[in-house]
Amino acid sequence: QVQLVESGGGLVQPGGSLRLSCVGSGFTSKYYAIAWFRQAPGKEREGVSLISNGDGTTRYADSVKGRFTISKDNGKNTVYLQMNSLKPEDTAVYYCAAGTGEVLSLRENLYGSWGQGTQVTVSA
Repeated sequence: QVQLVESGGGLVQPGGSLRLSCVGSGFTSKYYAIAWFRQAPGKEREGVSLISNGDGTTRYADSVKGRFTISKDNGKNTVYLQMNSLKPEDTAVYYCAAGTGEVLSLRENLYGSWGQGTQVTVSA
């Protein structure tokens, strides 16, 4: 009932910036939060950041705090992830996900709708 499409990934040098976008369609009013996750080869998927549908409350993983900023444009049904001071360890496929449980957490099991992912590569 909620469809999500990510875009904005690419190749960037360490210290550079990228902005990811997540566009939602369908029953977008039903979700409680939108989150960004990432998965690098050989590693578990991890939560990066979230933003609530209501008042825009945000959360960040410690690994990205101070470097990444999540925001939204309700009129465009779009959530953004501004990534600054990128490091090689940020290299991963980044996924957008929507959750309906009324809790603000980056636990993966709270999110039932997922985008297809967009590749971010940080390399000199």
